[in-house]
Amino acid sequence: MTAEIRLFTCLTDNFGILIHDPATKATAAIDAPEAGPIIEALERNGWKLTDILLTHHHADHVGGVAELKQKYNCRVVGPHDKSAAIANVDVRVGQGDIVKVGTLLGRVLETPGHTLDHVSYVFDDEKVVFAADTLFSIGCGRVFEGTYPMMWDSLLKLRALPDDFRLYCGHEYTASNVKFALTIEPNNPVLKARAEDVARLRAEGKPTVPTLMGEEKKANVFLRADDPAVAAGVHMKGASGVDVFAELRERKNKS
Repeated sequence: MTAEIRLFTCLTDNFGILIHDPATKATAAIDAPEAGPIIEALERNGWKLTDILLTHHHADHVGGVAELKQKYNCRVVGPHDKSAAIANVDVRVGQGDIVKVGTLLGRVLETPGHTLDHVSYVFDDEKVVFAADTLFSIGCGRVFEGTYPMMWDSLLKLRALPDDFRLYCGHEYTASNVKFALTIEPNNPVLKARAEDVARLRAEGKPTVPTLMGEEKKANVFLRADDPAVAAGVHMKGASGVDVFAELRERKNKS
């Protein structure tokens, strides 16, 4: 049986995500921005929370952990502490570790940059990646604790995933990301099509994720910082991918 995934809003613009294994009834939350919406989603589907898979220590991703752990006695999986301690974690994971949610297998990618401890969870059989605040649709996270080379390496790890993998991220930032990306590549046909799609989805009150990695590779300027077309868009012809990425991220910080 195929995993079931539910996406919903938490806080202001965070995504809450549940992944459920029908075979064993195990259910994991990807991060826990706040408990209320997660509990509501669980009850709406008749599921019980067995696991929380944390991606990094920021408060808007761990704020609901204590309440959920108390209510469901669930296992909390999180990255090794690199900069800030994460409370209530039962299992620490790093690059290459496998996390089981019932019969579902999640592979851990260390994707630091946004924070030093950031990890992403890849469910290969389900063709899904949960990248939280490392990779957004048509964007990427701010580099708060790491370096630009570190973040660029993390993006390259995610870019290596197959085109048919679905990307789930931590925030509804796509409209803002599209607006910025069009200042770099106003004539990119895939990006322009995505802009129209995003405008329609937001007008209908629908989320803009998940999105396909293949589409991101064609339209996300941050994933394509080593593409000559993107380098030309920031007047850095011949520059390295990491230098173009740093320029892009600095520009987005100010946009």
